[in-house]
Amino acid sequence: MEASILLFTIALLVSVAQCFVPHTTPPLSPAPSRTQQPRLQRRTAVHASASPHSASFHMPHSTPLLDRVRSPSDMTGMSLPELKQLANEVRWEVIKTVSQTGGHLSASLGVVELTVALHHVFDAPDDRIVWDVSHQAYCHKILTGRRDRMLTIRKKDGLSGFAKRSESPFDAFGAGHSSTSISAAQGMSVGRSLQFKKRNNCVAVIGDGAITGGMAYEAMNNCGYLKSRMIVILNDNGQVSLPTGTASAGGTDPAGALSGYTARLLSSQRFKNFREVAKGFSKLFPEPIQDVSARLDEYARGFVSGERATLFEELGFYYVGPVDGHDLDNLVPILRNFKTTDTTKPIVLHVKTDKGYGYPPAMKASDKMHGVGPFDIATGKQHKPKTVAPSYTSIFADTLIGLAAEDPKVVAITAAMPGGTGVAQFAKKFPQRTFDVGIAEQHAVTFAAGLACEGIKPFCAIYSTFLQRAYDQVIHDCVLQRLPVRFILDRAGLVGADGATHHGSFDLAYLGTLPDLVIMAPSDEVELMNHIQTAYEIDDKPSAVRYPRGNGYGLEYLNKHFNYGLDEMPTKGTAVPIGKGRIIKEANEDAPSKVAILSIGTRLSAAIEAAHALESENPDLGVTVADARFMRPLDIDLIRRLARTHRAMVTVEEGSVGGFGDHVLHFMALDGLLDDGRCKVRPLVLPDRFIEAGSQHEQYDDAGLNSPHIVNTVKRLVDMKTVPIMG
Repeated sequence: MEASILLFTIALLVSVAQCFVPHTTPPLSPAPSRTQQPRLQRRTAVHASASPHSASFHMPHSTPLLDRVRSPSDMTGMSLPELKQLANEVRWEVIKTVSQTGGHLSASLGVVELTVALHHVFDAPDDRIVWDVSHQAYCHKILTGRRDRMLTIRKKDGLSGFAKRSESPFDAFGAGHSSTSISAAQGMSVGRSLQFKKRNNCVAVIGDGAITGGMAYEAMNNCGYLKSRMIVILNDNGQVSLPTGTASAGGTDPAGALSGYTARLLSSQRFKNFREVAKGFSKLFPEPIQDVSARLDEYARGFVSGERATLFEELGFYYVGPVDGHDLDNLVPILRNFKTTDTTKPIVLHVKTDKGYGYPPAMKASDKMHGVGPFDIATGKQHKPKTVAPSYTSIFADTLIGLAAEDPKVVAITAAMPGGTGVAQFAKKFPQRTFDVGIAEQHAVTFAAGLACEGIKPFCAIYSTFLQRAYDQVIHDCVLQRLPVRFILDRAGLVGADGATHHGSFDLAYLGTLPDLVIMAPSDEVELMNHIQTAYEIDDKPSAVRYPRGNGYGLEYLNKHFNYGLDEMPTKGTAVPIGKGRIIKEANEDAPSKVAILSIGTRLSAAIEAAHALESENPDLGVTVADARFMRPLDIDLIRRLARTHRAMVTVEEGSVGGFGDHVLHFMALDGLLDDGRCKVRPLVLPDRFIEAGSQHEQYDDAGLNSPHIVNTVKRLVDMKTVPIMG
């Protein structure tokens, strides 16, 4: 019976639709796309002079419209042609700025039209616009009164490279990590409803990379449940991982990227009109037929849109898209409809964009020039300083490749950062042993734990700041079960221009509390190779190796300052005894007064410089410099020796309070080494505040971790006169 009713309903609704389809736009429907050809085909002609956006590819000689914009309210009365011109002017303003300052280029270029449309239609800051991650917010900053400060972006005392609430009322929510925008915008929407505010437009802009994070789905599930009035704009640029096309066990497509289909029948006007007529006509039938008709409508939408609409609508959203995110003719009326609709149902607008859009060198680059240093506008070539040594990231990658060549059980895991962690280099050699899980650090950790259960040797490479997002999984899925997952923490310590959201400030503190986790912090590139080899050989418990952003020292420096005595750089590491440090410089045995500097990780070079400065100023003072190497387990024999033979000890680390220095003090207190007061101890750590953007050297000065600060700390301990420190 139901089948008969279903067939009858299909035939009847189709007939009615063909006869009575009106030509009006439903309240939440997008205007027709400028063509119905597939998006990828449209993009192949992107440099052709006939392109509707051809003006976007020529730098304007002047910026008359942008010069008028001091705040988004100045855009309200602009026509569509003016908005297109404004978008062109903003795009090149971003290019000119980043060519001088460096920063996140392609993400901002990809959302120029979307940003212009949002600020033209909505009334920020009264209407809330939340940018997920917010590395794409450069054009947003330009349009919200910060254009004259853009050349200070990511510099000391300058603009943040991300949205920051304290910087501008237009930055509705601070970010830097991903997948938070929907939760934040939903909270704002509900908060406004609780206060009975008449205007309640809260917009979350989230990329197809950030939406792979589990928190985004948790938020969407709750949005549908609460029926919160809010708009989610899904910016789908098909590039979750960096660089795009990294070889891995899942192929070369970015992990979690939504499919690149066009706005087929779902976004066509005829289909939307058909739905409206069909819904109205079905109400003339008995309830059983209406129920079947409703199910038919649901299945039809799912069929023509793929999984996208079905997923979002199952979560309680009204889904619109995909639409061209560079087409202001389409974006502006869609957003106007969203702004004025009375619906309380949350909405997803799925837009298709291209990272780096409008700047050919970025569009051709493998990583779309995602994060860049200063560059030449004409060619896109970056002005990179010459270095004498490779980066720590590439040293890790080369070391891991060497291990994998000898052991087929070695695998690499990353959470959408193969380029930044060095896993992309590994993937070129071993694609089937490379796993990019998308922006999903929690899954990455537990996935690695599962691999370890099967005897695989997983190296889970995640930035220090991002591993914080998976702390529970580190504890319960790895440490508690003693599974030998090897955590590789790139960007440990202060990272420079990315600022507070990206510093690896807390890993020593948050990992240091966990039993049986081996924690290593190499001080140089040779030690990094040694520590990777050490982690490889640990098969009965988890381990972590944390190392800084930047380059190694090079052979000459290592021999001169670290006393290596090498003829050439080693090509592979040698495992070091677990929990054992090393003496780098011994105090003169005949010195009347001795002090010790016990460093872990990245500040060993500054400690050595400080020791030589102290001894040259006071021949009666002998300074021992030791490299702890391990935070867990501590080298208690080394600590006892230093405490008993030196009148003072300074610990130095590039980490927050609660880290290495606190563990040393805790041990010394329990061991009675502080009882007689013979050895004074001072820990040098990052200050108890967030350190903003700047160069790494400027940040070390701000933190008090450069060699002059170590010198003055020692002088205070031994009653020597301190000297002013020049910034």
